[in-house]
Amino acid sequence: MTDLMITNISNKIGPGDIVGAFINEAGIKADQIGNIDLNDNMARVEVEDEVAEIIIDRMQNKTIGSEQVNVRLFSDSNFAKHKGITNYAEKFSNFVEMERKEEMRRHENEIRQLSGWQREQKGRAILHLKGRDQGTGLGNKYLIKFVRYRGGEQLPENEISIGDLVMVSKNDPLADNPTGTVIGQTNYSITVSFDKKPPGFLSKKGLRIDLYVNDITYQRMLEALDKLERASGNLSIMRDKLLGLEDTELNAVSEIVLFNKNLNNSQIKAVQKALAARDFFLIHGPPGTGKTVTCIEVIQQAVAKKETVLATADSNVAVDNIVEWLVKRGVRTVRVGHPARVNPLLREHTLDYMLEDNSTYKEAQELRERAFDLDEEQDQYTLPEGRWRRGLSDSSIRELASKGQTTRNIPEEKIQSMAGWLKIQDKINDYFRQIDELEEQAVNKILNKAEVICCTNSTAGSEIMTDREFDLLVLDEATQATEPSALIPLTKTKRVVMAGDHRQLPPTILNQKAEQEGLAKSLFERLLDIHGNDIKQLLRTQYRMNEKIMEFSSQHFYDQELRAADVVKNWTLDDLEIELPEEPFFDNVFDPEKPVIFLDTVSKEAVEESVKDSQSYRNIVESQFATEILERAIQTGINGSEVALISPYKDQADLIASKIDNESIEIDTVDGFQGREKEIIILSLVRNNPDRNIGFLKDLRRLNVSITRARKKLIIIGDSSTISSNSTYRALIDYIKDKNGYYRLN
Repeated sequence: MTDLMITNISNKIGPGDIVGAFINEAGIKADQIGNIDLNDNMARVEVEDEVAEIIIDRMQNKTIGSEQVNVRLFSDSNFAKHKGITNYAEKFSNFVEMERKEEMRRHENEIRQLSGWQREQKGRAILHLKGRDQGTGLGNKYLIKFVRYRGGEQLPENEISIGDLVMVSKNDPLADNPTGTVIGQTNYSITVSFDKKPPGFLSKKGLRIDLYVNDITYQRMLEALDKLERASGNLSIMRDKLLGLEDTELNAVSEIVLFNKNLNNSQIKAVQKALAARDFFLIHGPPGTGKTVTCIEVIQQAVAKKETVLATADSNVAVDNIVEWLVKRGVRTVRVGHPARVNPLLREHTLDYMLEDNSTYKEAQELRERAFDLDEEQDQYTLPEGRWRRGLSDSSIRELASKGQTTRNIPEEKIQSMAGWLKIQDKINDYFRQIDELEEQAVNKILNKAEVICCTNSTAGSEIMTDREFDLLVLDEATQATEPSALIPLTKTKRVVMAGDHRQLPPTILNQKAEQEGLAKSLFERLLDIHGNDIKQLLRTQYRMNEKIMEFSSQHFYDQELRAADVVKNWTLDDLEIELPEEPFFDNVFDPEKPVIFLDTVSKEAVEESVKDSQSYRNIVESQFATEILERAIQTGINGSEVALISPYKDQADLIASKIDNESIEIDTVDGFQGREKEIIILSLVRNNPDRNIGFLKDLRRLNVSITRARKKLIIIGDSSTISSNSTYRALIDYIKDKNGYYRLN
């Protein structure tokens, strides 16, 4: 007997289903099948030796139950490999669910703390709605369409999308209110599907909808994990390399003709190696080294070879940055995504904008208007539900109406009215079938002409992108994406180039347990751990900051491999047309010859404090110094948009923001400022306590981000006694002392 292994089967499948499939699909006899051992989503099946290869050949891409399965020879290595794949999918699926529940909890807390109007301003609620019963939909779900009181009034801009989970309420959103899934959305309405029959108050006025969880992104992550687990063909090869079950492969590196003649040597090497990679390649881009510019060159090279390219990032801002660069380089680019989340300056490159001029899409919109008119007309008829339907099928209602008959004590006029409602519904359904076909044609026409399609990782899993596959995926800001997020676009491509910097801050994780157990580690970093430096190129030349600002980061985070480009290495505040102060204290603070300074509060009573019910910290004394420096910076004549205050702690940023009456000056947390840069950066470290506890400052990636935002001047305010409890911060102070930039505040 020969042992076969069947994978991807459902836990609802039993031995009888397997026997039936082998008989019906593979054409073998029942007595040629021996023992069947089921284990999770895998089965080990004994078969006669002579039919083993027949079964393997004939069962490929066949289903058992409703699941498409894989059948191969059983071996201990195959079994171990499959278990590893299954464990991986289960682990990350659990992480996704933990994040989903944490987001729900946070929305509930926000609902408690903010008014409905404030939630609406944030785009997470819609007020002043009324509901219209839409009957039942697919799977006998109950449908309610919500519109504003006044007919024809548009809904405000919001974050709610199709697939999201929402709560619907009248007075108290956190009471026992129904939750449903958004299945339809226009500028004027939101249609929600409910598993159970919704309460009667949903058909009245005075309703609000609250976003409960951006569920669609979580669903797309889970779908990507499932797709990866069940993968066959090229995707299964990608998966095995992603999990370290197989080695990555690199073709011979060849010379290329550059589109961007200004690339430096390390950027050129990154492009060449990325093009030679047969599966994965990582572009490691420290601050200011031009990783996005390098990605653009990779994309242009691929486009020149007629390859299909998908470019993604986790955030809309990062995607817009890619689009902006591609447009400048003359690449035909289509940005897919919700228009409200796209930079208005890039609107003409969005799919939605291009559809406005598409004749096929215009035809669909005309049909949509007719459908909406019919929807209004339908309100004059009786909805076939509840007391008037009384168990009658749609066909029974139509037949009774055609004969002028009635039944079950239903008035004849109600029979006729329900039949009228059904007749209009048939027309509406027909219109929407045509609309779907026309819109699909219009979308495909535009996307097929694009050289590059750009979207967020999540949008790569949208319905619009369902059947699209690409030769190359370029994933920018990859170290800011969780692994399940990165998997969404990864499942649609043959090769992946990721750009990021694992020495800066990791993805933002909501659930602490998920973070501690590994979700904060990006796919970029894990691939580097598995496959080593052979799949990575470090970009070594930075174009952002003065050499003395860069040097500490290079020493402690990049093995001293960073170099400052000649154009930036010696630039200072003298290169700006501003009037530097000539007065005690401030002439030291703004001294151009000292690009990095540390203002030490160790001699001051500058103890940190925590506001009630806050997990953040602030420091009054540091805020006072920071405010004075910000105000003095503006007096030099520098544009306020070129100055920023950053702090690891939100409460400190908020405190300083409340004191500064200049909207052009950015004041933000370090985490919120990653990827940004300014001529002058003021960094307030906040921590000052007898225990010398520096809290989450000990995540040194946060320090790396903090000290690499400034181009020409970095001003750090902090308590040396507290932060020196950490050896790297102590080394930073020593470095600044060595550069004559240390001042003790008295």
